[in-house]
Parts: sequence; structure tokens; C-alpha cells
Amino acid sequence: MSQFRIYFDLGREHILDVANGYDHILFVIALCVLYQLRDWKHVLILVTAFTIGHSITLALSTFNIISVNVELIEFLIPVTIFITAVSNLFKHEDAIHGRAMQLNYFYAAFFGLIHGMGFSNYLKSILGRDKNIVSQLFAFNIGLELGQIIIVVILLVAGFILTDLFGVNRRDWKMVISSAVAGIALILIKEKIFW
Repeated sequence: MSQFRIYFDLGREHILDVANGYDHILFVIALCVLYQLRDWKHVLILVTAFTIGHSITLALSTFNIISVNVELIEFLIPVTIFITAVSNLFKHEDAIHGRAMQLNYFYAAFFGLIHGMGFSNYLKSILGRDKNIVSQLFAFNIGLELGQIIIVVILLVAGFILTDLFGVNRRDWKMVISSAVAGIALILIKEKIFW
């Protein structure tokens, strides 16, 4: 198996690991629950903006250009989940297109910066002292992106089945999922308080 494939698989599996990657899964759910299956292009751009954000800080941290306080980052990750989920509760249907959509891209990329710092310790532990890590970083990030897309597809299809086929109110779907994610994020925030 090629080195690229190994790191690609690590990135994908890291995201899809429900036991250890649930915070990232929750963030992707909160980020995308507002959208419907027909919005898949917007959602793909949104998730890619998030990937770009966390790729930047993941690379900077892995190359030891920036140093992060692990406890602070572990606290900030559920804060970003909570903010995203709670903001969903106040967004109207027309607020997910146009200018508001562009602002969502910015938030996804900005919060991605924080999440990338959280991944850096995991990736550093895998890479060890290897100095030639550009291809590994790239492969890992592509794997992360694919994992996120898998989560998004599952969420959008579930939303389509419940709202379009079974008649669940679209607003209720968004409110229930966002409220559940916000509640879980609050528990995580309480667990990660470091002061």
C-alpha cells in the first residue's frame, strides 16, 4: 500500500471514527443541517471551506510554525460546535442563500482553523520525526474531506427521507438536530473547561 493511501485512509478513518471523532462529526452536522439535498453544491463548498481552514492550521502546527495550547483548543472545539448549532436555531430559510451563504463560508473556514489545531497533535504522533511530510499532510486532508463528505451525504439523505418522503416539517428537523448538537456541545464544553 502506498504512503499516500495510508495517510488518506488515516484521515478518512479519523473523521468517521464515532468513538474518537464525534466532535468533528457534530460540527459537520451542525454546519450542514440547514441545507437540503438540492443544496449539495453549496454544502460541498461549505465543507471544503472548513477543510481549507483546518488544513492551514494543521500544516502550520505540524511544521511547528505555530504552537497551540492543547487544553485551550480542546475547549474551543465544542464552543465552535455550540455556536454553529445555536446560530442554526435563529436562521430563517432565506438566510442560507446569497450573502448569508458567503458569510457561512467564512465561519466554516474560521472554525476550521481551530479544528485543525486539534488534529495537529494526532497527526504529529503518527508522523513522528519524519521531515518530508507534505504529501502525508495532503493525503490526510483529502481523506478528511472525503470523510466529511460521507457524513454530509448521510445527513442530507436522512433529511430528504424524513422531510420530503415522510413529511416531517423542515423547520422541526433543523430545530431538533441543532438543539441536540448544541446540548451535546454544552456537555463537551463543561468537560473541557481547563481553568
